[in-house]
Amino acid sequence: MTNVATLLGTWRMLSWKRTFITTGEVADAMGADPVGYICYHADGRMMALVVNRHRPALRGTTPADDEKIALFDSMLAYAGTYTVEDGRVIHHVDTSWNPAWGITDQVRPFSIVGDKLIISDAPGVDPVTGQDVIYHLEFSRV
Repeated sequence: MTNVATLLGTWRMLSWKRTFITTGEVADAMGADPVGYICYHADGRMMALVVNRHRPALRGTTPADDEKIALFDSMLAYAGTYTVEDGRVIHHVDTSWNPAWGITDQVRPFSIVGDKLIISDAPGVDPVTGQDVIYHLEFSRV
């Protein structure tokens, strides 16, 4: 059984897949090689940041409005508290790049195998498409 102590620390993202419920299509949520971290702290706080490794280059030093949209759509970031129960880590989001995530908890079934954190069968609404999806994320311990 996985406990809170095994979850503590910083984890580097290896992959993030999503399966669209309506079609069964499997796709990379943030590109084939995302850059991201999720951190679980002993004080019960957590943070997550993920970006597409191939984010568009800016035309200047300050992003234009259309560039801001592309940057927003190529990232995910949130923080809050977390609890662990019955093989699930529940992220109680209190701040996010997407304010809609502050409305409900993010339930993440997980397992830890060696130095790998696997979050699988995590239901969600894809923030870019708005479609119902099932997520599968893999991280390695930093």
